[in-house]
Amino acid sequence: MTLSEEELAEERTGPGPARAAPPSRLRVVTGRFFASRQGRLGFAVLAVLVALACAGPLFSPWAYTDKDFLAFLRPPSAAHWFGTSQTGADVYAMTLRGMRRSLLVGLLAALVSTALAALVGAFAGYFLGWTDRVLSRLTDLLLVLPAFLILAIMSPLFGAGQWPLFVLMLALFLWMVTSKITRGMTISLKQREFVQAARYMGVPPMKIIFSHVLPNLSSLLIVDATLNVSAAILTETSLSYFGFGIQPPDVSLGTLIADGSRTAVYAPWTFWFAAGLLVITVLAVNLVGDALRDAFDPTARRSR
Repeated sequence: MTLSEEELAEERTGPGPARAAPPSRLRVVTGRFFASRQGRLGFAVLAVLVALACAGPLFSPWAYTDKDFLAFLRPPSAAHWFGTSQTGADVYAMTLRGMRRSLLVGLLAALVSTALAALVGAFAGYFLGWTDRVLSRLTDLLLVLPAFLILAIMSPLFGAGQWPLFVLMLALFLWMVTSKITRGMTISLKQREFVQAARYMGVPPMKIIFSHVLPNLSSLLIVDATLNVSAAILTETSLSYFGFGIQPPDVSLGTLIADGSRTAVYAPWTFWFAAGLLVITVLAVNLVGDALRDAFDPTARRSR
């Protein structure tokens, strides 16, 4: 048996240096994300907001349900950092509680809606036939239904302590457009060689969908989930503003903005703290979403 030229050279000079393994896609995407100025800014602002919402109430002696009957509608002071409301409630404690609730609702609604879009789109695009027809008709039906009106009619169900039901209903109206995109990309992936090879080897369809199709759609789904967070927060805020979302005694940024709008002219602290945090939160989430999109698809950034 003859040795190749590379083997002969290795025998003369000894083994060469080990080749470095190529970086994983996660590492490449993470590097691109943090190389982006807007990605770093959005991530830092969002991290500060989450930390403030979680740990901020620990530094205040007031809870969001407490009332100071000696300080009605007082401006910010050492005793009440964001002032007080008409009922003597501490605006700082209520604002952080509302931001925490809005962030939680937005995050959970985005995760549920993205998972639902991925499953419906992947199943419709892979199986086609009657499965595609049924799921596509369901998607088209939900697209034409007035989501705001339906959620408003069902608002009596979202009583105190029933916010998980509100999150579920909110997520049911956020997944349809992404599902259609996922369906089209699944039909294209279905014709790829690795999927065809798995089918010829007898791999079950469910395993192909979860092991081959959905992982190749991860970039779309991650970006969609990020952008859905801001969409869910704004939708929850709009519903709560009109009294159809989070119900008392719980609060959200929407309920605080609705209550503060009545006194915004002569007591602006009851309105602007909640409104400002809402704007900053949505802006930070959008910056993170744009940076993630550019990290997964650098050609889109160059084209812009």
